[in-house]
Amino acid sequence: MSSYQTRRDRLRRLVRAAGADALLVTNVTNVGYLTGFTGDDSYLLIGRGHTGILSDPRYTTQLQEECPGIDLAIRSPEVPQSEWVARCVKSAGIGRLGVEAQSITVALCGLLERQLPDCVMVSTTGLVEELRMVKDRREITSIRDAIRLAERAFDVIRAALRPDQTEQEVAADLEYQLRRFGAEGCSFPSIVAVGPRAALPHATPTRKRIGDGDFVLVDWGARGDRYVSDLTRIVVTGKISPKLRRVYGVVLKAQLAAIRAIKPGATCGQVDRAARSIIEKAGFGAAFGHGLGHGIGLEVHEAPGLRRRAKAVLKPGMVVTVEPGIYLPGWGGVRIEDDVLVTRSGHEVLTSVAKPLDASVVG
Repeated sequence: MSSYQTRRDRLRRLVRAAGADALLVTNVTNVGYLTGFTGDDSYLLIGRGHTGILSDPRYTTQLQEECPGIDLAIRSPEVPQSEWVARCVKSAGIGRLGVEAQSITVALCGLLERQLPDCVMVSTTGLVEELRMVKDRREITSIRDAIRLAERAFDVIRAALRPDQTEQEVAADLEYQLRRFGAEGCSFPSIVAVGPRAALPHATPTRKRIGDGDFVLVDWGARGDRYVSDLTRIVVTGKISPKLRRVYGVVLKAQLAAIRAIKPGATCGQVDRAARSIIEKAGFGAAFGHGLGHGIGLEVHEAPGLRRRAKAVLKPGMVVTVEPGIYLPGWGGVRIEDDVLVTRSGHEVLTSVAKPLDASVVG
């Protein structure tokens, strides 16, 4: 049995538990997770004894190649998508149709309700995402590969950093190197922030030059075989000031404490507190304004979320980022991020880029 078939069987059980006969999967990432399809603009209708991909002629051949054994319902170009979905639901004899509340549009849901007056719409949240939280061996291998691609690209751009380069140029070179080493692209638009601009957690690269500050924050990741990585490091391009050494030391201590707290049975909130308490005790609590981390997989932000009040329990096979930060407007910011696998006995740090501050100095 393929991993896709196993995922669909597990989903069917969740759909029944949600009180629906079938689920209309409209999130394209979820469609791919359940079938292997790499295209878009296609839905999956899945229920007891029924699995069908609803698509259009652009993807017929691709679907036949990527999704063998799954029924295809290919609509003609003149048939509206909502009408085609309604026809397929009626043909399958579905009385209670589950929909992905976080994905389906209000417009589509309204059209389906009008076209399927005898069908009850059942709103569901996170059914497929619940399955996606725990990765299988193949998924973990793909994430490892995405991490290695990211690390190789970073090694190249780090070694070649020049004071006259701009944030935009470094970000562009980083994407080039990722693709050169075989990545499908970036996990997300790379963050390259010099000096005071590192105080912006999601800074957009500008024409500010690397030499305009003593350090630069780089947050980047690779997409390989559809799975992603997500890393952050500080690169010191000038002198290590006492303030940088202090702030960096607090962030690193917090990150290492959080990583030690990762194990099966720990809650996401407990892991967040392991890092946040250290930053708060150091007097920087107000300067750490985001969650500690998040799951990664097919998307760069997945469940579970490592947040202050998160009650989700860690399980073997989950892969999460651990990325505490301190952001001080007018001075800069420090964030250190690694990708961590939850194992049966604890955890494994999947990333290997050096973290000691002195090892971050270039030039």
